[in-house]
Amino acid sequence: MQSLPTLHRMPATTLSSLLLSPTASASIAIVDVRDSDHAGGHIRSSIHVPSSTLDHRLPELVRTLRGKEKVVFHCALSQQRGPGAALRYMVERERMLGRAEEEKVKVDKKVAEKGLSSEDVKSAVGDEGKMEKVEGTQEEEEEGKEQEVWVLDGGFVKWQEKYGTDDKLTEDYAPDIWNDY
Repeated sequence: MQSLPTLHRMPATTLSSLLLSPTASASIAIVDVRDSDHAGGHIRSSIHVPSSTLDHRLPELVRTLRGKEKVVFHCALSQQRGPGAALRYMVERERMLGRAEEEKVKVDKKVAEKGLSSEDVKSAVGDEGKMEKVEGTQEEEEEGKEQEVWVLDGGFVKWQEKYGTDDKLTEDYAPDIWNDY
C-alpha cells in the first residue's frame, strides 16, 4: 500500500496532454477536493468532491470511477487534502474490490459444495465454447482493472499559473483570486 511520500505525482504538463488527447481523455478522471477555495476556476471535466464530504462519498466515487485507467486527485497545493484523498480513495477501492472478491469465493465454494458436474458447467457455455455474456460481467471486469491513482503536482495553484486562461483546459477561471496565492 502506498503512503503520502510514495504517491505518484503527475506534472501539469502531462495532465494537460492527456486531457487534450481524444483517446486518453476518456480514460482519466480528475477529482478536485478543494473546499471553499474551489471558487476561481477548476480543471475542465474535473469532479468536485469537497474534502469535507469525501468520506461519505467515497463508495459512490469508487463505483463512478471504476472504468477509469487513471484517477488524479488535487487540492490547491496538493500537499495535504489531495494526497490524503488519494490514499483514502485507494483504501476504499481495495475494501470494495476485496469484498467483491470474497463474494466470488463464497459462490465458488457453494458451487463446489453442490457438486456441479461438467454438464452443469457446459450449460453455461455457448456454442463456440465461450461463456455467454452475463449482465454485469462488463462492470465486474472494469472493477478488477488495475487503476493508477495520481496526485497533481503543485495542485491547482501551479495548474492555473500555466493553464488558467486556457479555455480548453480550465473553466470559470478568475485570475484576480489567484494573484496573491
